[in-house]
Amino acid sequence: MNKAEMIRRSLKESGQLIMPGVYDALSAQIATKTGFEVIFISGYSLAATMLGEPDFGILTQTEMLSAAQRICSVTDLPVIVDADTGYGNAINVIRTVDELIRIGAGGMFLEDQVWPKRCGHMKGKQVIPLEEQLKKLQAAIDAKKDRDFFIVARTDARQALGLNEAIMRGVAFKQAGADAVFIEAPETREEMLEIARCVPGPLVANMLERGVTPLMGPQELRDLGFDLVVWPLAPLYSVAKSLNEVYTTLRREGTTTDILDRLMPFDEFNGVV
Repeated sequence: MNKAEMIRRSLKESGQLIMPGVYDALSAQIATKTGFEVIFISGYSLAATMLGEPDFGILTQTEMLSAAQRICSVTDLPVIVDADTGYGNAINVIRTVDELIRIGAGGMFLEDQVWPKRCGHMKGKQVIPLEEQLKKLQAAIDAKKDRDFFIVARTDARQALGLNEAIMRGVAFKQAGADAVFIEAPETREEMLEIARCVPGPLVANMLERGVTPLMGPQELRDLGFDLVVWPLAPLYSVAKSLNEVYTTLRREGTTTDILDRLMPFDEFNGVV
């Protein structure tokens, strides 16, 4: 069974998929061992960990593909990759899809922001015309040829142009053949209900801690009508907090003897890798 079919089967059998964000081979290995069915490569996390930069469209296609290849090589799970805008026009989207399939990814997110894009929960986003995005989405679908690949069509129009425009785009994406639809950054539960009422599923919910969308558990999201739930940044934020605390302690005390309980033991870590 190929990776895209694994995503569909897992979604059908469980009714809802929880997808954790990963950003390197180690985080992918740990997520795999904890029993997830699908994992997600967050562009925000790659920009932060590879470049030490915010999610402002600085990450290139080459850098994303390189990281995705390393991650796909260490897990048997389907990996869905945040491919931003496809890194250009429809021709660039074709190459992005080809390369992601070649390295073994199971699917991608493709969004409609103006490049350079920015994190979906930041202000100041702009989107390209719907007609142009539909051409890019069609290019992605055509690029699959006879290969299966799970395409999530994302719109950031909610902030840029309003909820009605975002819903209209979501419907158009599904009609064009997207496997799932992701309307980024709804601001209330009522907006999410309206999205689920109007847009055919499967639908993606993005749970970003302290973002603009209300943070909810799986059952509440299921009741609202969301089938794919991505938690892209919790692992990164937890690691960043831990690193800050360990480095601060080491600089202040010159030793880690007082925080050994917060460190994974040598043998246990070796068992992970």
